[in-house]
Amino acid sequence: MKIIILGAGRVGESVAESLVSERNDITMIDHDGDRLRALEDRFDLQGVVGNGAHPSILKAAGIEDADMMIACSASDETNLVVCKVAHDVFGTPTTIARLRSPEYQDSPELLSRTGFAVDHVICPEESVMKYIHQLIQYPEALQIIHFSQGRASMVVVRAVAGSALVGKALSEFKTLLPSAEMRVVAIYRNGFEVPSNSDARVMANDEVFVLAEKNKIRSVLFGLHKRDQPVQRIMIAGGGRVGLRLARGLVGHYQVKIIEQDKARCEYLAEQLPADTLVLRGDVADADLLQEENVGEMDLFLSLTNDDEDNILSAMLAPSQYSYLSVDGVAGSEAVVPLSGFPILSSLSDAPQLDHERLGFSESDSLSSLSLVGRELFEQLAQDVDGFVGFGTDSPADDDFVELLTDEHSSSVHPDADAED
Repeated sequence: MKIIILGAGRVGESVAESLVSERNDITMIDHDGDRLRALEDRFDLQGVVGNGAHPSILKAAGIEDADMMIACSASDETNLVVCKVAHDVFGTPTTIARLRSPEYQDSPELLSRTGFAVDHVICPEESVMKYIHQLIQYPEALQIIHFSQGRASMVVVRAVAGSALVGKALSEFKTLLPSAEMRVVAIYRNGFEVPSNSDARVMANDEVFVLAEKNKIRSVLFGLHKRDQPVQRIMIAGGGRVGLRLARGLVGHYQVKIIEQDKARCEYLAEQLPADTLVLRGDVADADLLQEENVGEMDLFLSLTNDDEDNILSAMLAPSQYSYLSVDGVAGSEAVVPLSGFPILSSLSDAPQLDHERLGFSESDSLSSLSLVGRELFEQLAQDVDGFVGFGTDSPADDDFVELLTDEHSSSVHPDADAED
């Protein structure tokens, strides 16, 4: 597939890295020639220096026979114009735009073929919103991804001692928990995969990858992790775009506190949010402040500032039931390893969301506290399942899905794997 990417920033780099690995023909456009040369040295791609909104630059990049245009510069307006030019002037089949402002998405006609001709929108803030709401709904899960119009899910959960299925063989799961049909597709123990045949036992602290119907997720989590108290009290560190948007969606349903250091921003937050939402001015990395505000009594702590170090420090200082942080730039790198106790959200990384859009599933876009190898396995299993049962299509293969859940336990979900054995 021939793909043109506008923007060689961190987001563009992440997208290019993901797509180049699949041996696509990638061309990247950016004003910064030095930046493009650095990426050309790292990846198998071609760089074109210039303004991507200019038809001449797009033509130089090969837009005339491109299959996809991905506009992920820092400017919403530039991304919209590029998609419009790519579609109207050059007839590019698929256009994707990174848009931060929700106002464009609130007016679908602007993005239609007669508008800016945007086929798919990547909104970092919206991606984080969806994932955080999912964490609130299933706080026991390390990661969840939904398939087949939300009918099926792959869940990753860390097994807890004393749960119904911990210490039991996989062959016993159906008898012990008949209310939840599931299939264990992989088990990770201390960072290494262990065989997941019918005799295998799930032990405490194992990372367990389970395929199940969406309406059985709660039963699956209960069997492996016990049932935790529902989330009621939430503290948000950082009152930026993400923090404010999240708070607006949570008020009325949860007790919400926001900590923000900037005085003017605090005043704005207080004006925008209901009176029962407490807005505090202070440093999110101030241990005394967190203690004074009873962070230990919070059910969920979300550190969503623009400063990686503050996010990491505040999450480590917050002894709440669940602590999550937004990390810009270290997610997916070796820097994640020391933070394995904290599920990590990547609030600005569009690459995972883009991959899911292309593959036909779009409800998961963030990294969790899975081991690095575990995250790679999660992504691979997601693609294998997608190909096996037709997830993401209009006609899910119901018989195949039922067979997949009820067949003998195996570490592979690909239909050819059992045949080779």
